[in-house]
Amino acid sequence: MHKGFIITAAILGALAVGLGAFGAHGLKSLATPAQLTTYETAVKYQFYHVFALLMTSLLYAYFPVSGVILSGKMFIAGMAIFSGSLYLLTFLQIAGYTQFNWLGAITPIGGLLLVFAWIWLAVSVYRFNG
Repeated sequence: MHKGFIITAAILGALAVGLGAFGAHGLKSLATPAQLTTYETAVKYQFYHVFALLMTSLLYAYFPVSGVILSGKMFIAGMAIFSGSLYLLTFLQIAGYTQFNWLGAITPIGGLLLVFAWIWLAVSVYRFNG
């Protein structure tokens, strides 16, 4: 088990609940339907990958290799970049700062990190000889 990943997942999970509630109640009157959809996508992917990070932490007890750790780090970075860029994009658009729409181009980098985290987790567990 990887204690740091469990703590990080718990914090990011609590943050996802809070941000989700804020989106459902606080942003409804401020955001367009498209902005709300973007925001909800950020919350959804953050929440999905909180569970992936928890699973990675537990898998580390059975497969204690550096690849599992790297997968966990990629899950964290992917959540930060993917969901973080969508949160920031939504808030900036609501505030009227459309010159920052280029932030949407950063989101796929976070998505790729999430994909690589899943793949590297599979490869690391497959290669484990223990």
